[in-house]
Amino acid sequence: MADLITVDDPDDPRLRDYTGLTDVELRRRREPAEGLFIAEGEKVIRRAGHAGYEMRSMLLSAKWVDVMRDVIDEVPAPVYAIAPELAERVTGYHVHRGALASMQRKPLPTAGELLGGARRIVVMESVNDHTNIGAIFRSAAALGMDAVLLSPDCADPLYRRSVKVSMGAVFSVPYARLETWPRDLETVRDAGFKLLALTPDEKATAIDEAAPHRLERAALMLGAEGDGLSARALMAADEWVRIPMAHGVDSLNVGAAAAVAFYAVAAGRPQD
Repeated sequence: MADLITVDDPDDPRLRDYTGLTDVELRRRREPAEGLFIAEGEKVIRRAGHAGYEMRSMLLSAKWVDVMRDVIDEVPAPVYAIAPELAERVTGYHVHRGALASMQRKPLPTAGELLGGARRIVVMESVNDHTNIGAIFRSAAALGMDAVLLSPDCADPLYRRSVKVSMGAVFSVPYARLETWPRDLETVRDAGFKLLALTPDEKATAIDEAAPHRLERAALMLGAEGDGLSARALMAADEWVRIPMAHGVDSLNVGAAAAVAFYAVAAGRPQD
């Protein structure tokens, strides 16, 4: 059973995991280096626990203590109860959901370890917006994608904003980072995947005509918002695919495009 500890000093060193949560650059550097990430909100905290992430500590406003009582009783980590205004001073923002937890990261698998048992995967290049990362992971989980591979410069899926937007779906889909881009795409191809580059280019094949759901193994490549896939990534692909659009619309937000494409790749049948 965890200890419930009341804290009234924003500079208390025990709260260090939660300081400056709005400082994106600081948290990008610090969290992976220290092996932690922040889960925000009751559902996300519970999902992180169910996914096997170890809790370092939890930070709660008083009214959330009873809501999280079963979690408090199950974990050995300390639980800090603080006033909402103090939480805002520590974190740098108003904690609307009233509950934060610092969780211990797990070692990432290698791309090769993920590819062995997968049939439908996502490959992201330079997707560095945390909201888009979270949205893509949520759609990948909902629509039955088996794994996600990230280029070296993609944003951290376990950054607080990504986790929050995904509603904890980042814990449901295994992911790995490719170390050398785009050369490591050969590793994906060698594992039997056809590389499908999603692009609005009119030279691309309509995704329903490409029929990716009929492929034995399909890897859908997604680029960053605005720029899309780089020329090098497009050259490395086996085929270009596009989502047909009406009313003169030339592209979708990468999160929306990903959801449409995942449905086509997985033929609309989520894999449990």
